[in-house]
Amino acid sequence: MLENLPYVYEDLDRHGNVRIYVWRGKGHRKVRIRETPGTPEFRRAYDAALAASVAGPAEPESKSSNARAVKAGTLRWLCVRYFRECADYKRLSPRTQHVRRLVLESTFEEAIAPGMKEVFADFPLDRLTPKTIRILRDRKIDLPESGNSRVKALRQVFAWALEAEVPGISGNPARDVPYFVAAGDGFHTWTREEIVQFETHFPIGTKPRLALALLLYTGVRRSDVVTLGRQMIRAGWIHFVEAKGRKRNEKNRALPILPELQAVIDGTPTGNMTFLITEFGSPFTPDGFGNWFRDRCNKAGLPHCSAHGLRKAGATIAAENGATEHQLMALYGWESPKQAAVYTRKANRKRLSGDAMHLVVPSKK
Repeated sequence: MLENLPYVYEDLDRHGNVRIYVWRGKGHRKVRIRETPGTPEFRRAYDAALAASVAGPAEPESKSSNARAVKAGTLRWLCVRYFRECADYKRLSPRTQHVRRLVLESTFEEAIAPGMKEVFADFPLDRLTPKTIRILRDRKIDLPESGNSRVKALRQVFAWALEAEVPGISGNPARDVPYFVAAGDGFHTWTREEIVQFETHFPIGTKPRLALALLLYTGVRRSDVVTLGRQMIRAGWIHFVEAKGRKRNEKNRALPILPELQAVIDGTPTGNMTFLITEFGSPFTPDGFGNWFRDRCNKAGLPHCSAHGLRKAGATIAAENGATEHQLMALYGWESPKQAAVYTRKANRKRLSGDAMHLVVPSKK
């Protein structure tokens, strides 16, 4: 009965009674199961014990132990199973896994209502409705992207649970909760004047100028710009694999090296394997580079500018110069024309308004 369940162990107490535990090994909690093997109650208790056994280091068994905090059929129980069993989650990059886990775990200790002791970690799944999800979303009303991240993460959890036929899951309550509509365009898009201001402050030969040129003239994300190096250049093209989504769908990219970029590369000291290196001679991490570049923006008198804003600036300039949606998709690695259409619509609106502005002047008869 027990041999098909991993991490289950039996032993005898001093009275000769059989005790059943779930234990994943050193560093994990040892959680006792008191239900009768072969019953539905035993399976539910096993699932909860397995979830509790990965929740932290081993602790003495007691009534107050967190080992008993993960109850079967609750939100935390479902999320822990998702972390452990969902293949799509495991295929995400380590950083994306980490962020999604933080988003979900941030809801666990929130009270279901002001002044109540019950928290969302112990919220029964059969009581979880779209209204409940909206409560979690609306608590981030001042940080709309954080609220949307909660909805998105919970949609993923319930979508997996439905596919995996997790007992007690009959729908996806997060699917019926809309995202907050963004109040603005997100990261500030650099203007041409701001680009010139940065270039004036950091001339060719400096690392910040090299970083700006790589971002602007390749349109890559910061997770990719930190990996670019001379060994990727062949016959005037730079070849690389996008970091975003690499574990799920490897996307090979090839972009021509523009003369403007080549001039900056040729006139700037670079690293051996990556163009951009830290003061210690090692490649940047994406987060480290983002912080470093923002600091250089501050020094150039552009505190509102960022690395991602240069990607948006490049797309804006390309669209205003006549790039089509499919050309933008090829340049920036977008799979759908939806994102490209944002830039082409703005460019067309600007072009049409420029062509038509003279029409508002009353004609002289």
